[in-house]
Amino acid sequence: MNEFTFNTRFKRALKGESLDMVPVCSVTQTGTVELMEMTGAYWPQANYDASKMAALALGGHEIAGFENVRCPFCTTVLAETLGCTVAEGSIDIQPYVTDFPCKKKKDVKNISVPDSLLESRRTSVVLDAVGILKEHVGEDVPVVAGLVGPAGLASMLAGMKNYLMWFVTNPEVVEELMGTLNEACIEYANGLLERGADAVTLIDSEAGPDIIAPQMFETSVFPLYRKFCREVTGLKILHMCGDATAVLDSLANVGFDGISIEEKVSVSFAKEIVGNRVRLIGNVSPSDTLLAKGPDEVMIEARACLEDGIDILAPGCGLAPHTPLENIKALFRARDEYCSL
Repeated sequence: MNEFTFNTRFKRALKGESLDMVPVCSVTQTGTVELMEMTGAYWPQANYDASKMAALALGGHEIAGFENVRCPFCTTVLAETLGCTVAEGSIDIQPYVTDFPCKKKKDVKNISVPDSLLESRRTSVVLDAVGILKEHVGEDVPVVAGLVGPAGLASMLAGMKNYLMWFVTNPEVVEELMGTLNEACIEYANGLLERGADAVTLIDSEAGPDIIAPQMFETSVFPLYRKFCREVTGLKILHMCGDATAVLDSLANVGFDGISIEEKVSVSFAKEIVGNRVRLIGNVSPSDTLLAKGPDEVMIEARACLEDGIDILAPGCGLAPHTPLENIKALFRARDEYCSL
């Protein structure tokens, strides 16, 4: 009999406490076509119906084996709620933004957090799905809910071209927009935690060094993250795509419990940078390895992550919809072999 439940192991890992084995989780999206076929919960409906969202998320745990459940499966929930036009996508394409409200700098003044933020068409579905998931798994399995952060939302509401241009020519405009969006993130994150999420993942790759200069991050984004971490009352994880190495030292001081990193970041070097200030999650490549290679290659890459000291073994980003189920299960074989030595 295991000493720890999945939830206990997950939380102890994020706190840096002793464990019997490294958790294998996904703090990013877990929906795949195989899981849709096996659960009967397909995109795009599973992005807009709470019971289908919960069913597909449960498939990630009960069928694929992840030691947590995670929803939603797309990044457009808050973007649509705050004014973007979104296409629903298809069975293997996530919802995506087709139009945005901040076409000119003056439009930023019109963006505000609606009083009904948590009752919107999109947020209410995710909140209901979190409630369903928590009722189903109880306290034994961690429920992780994702949301896009202030920089990612700003790039959606203003369009990427404006987001990047204004950061250089009118940084105060982007800062004003992100400040408003950060308030929405805080309210939504707390709502998710109140409905039963054990942790939230803030997805904010547009704040990373692959998109903006580290100096811009320090002056414009870092203070927003500090506020988010102060005011969100639960376990908090940041996911940042790309090579986040240049801002890892700052991120370790923000207040997040974990940082989810892509394969572009060296786990061993990252561990040297962050020390014991924050835990690292990742970073098996979701595209180059989990999608495109076989179980043996997945096990090799997962084993390298474990040897380098990863705190929670996970895909380095959201799963591609056509990721083979056998490749996901190879993560657990690698962990079990490693931890049995």
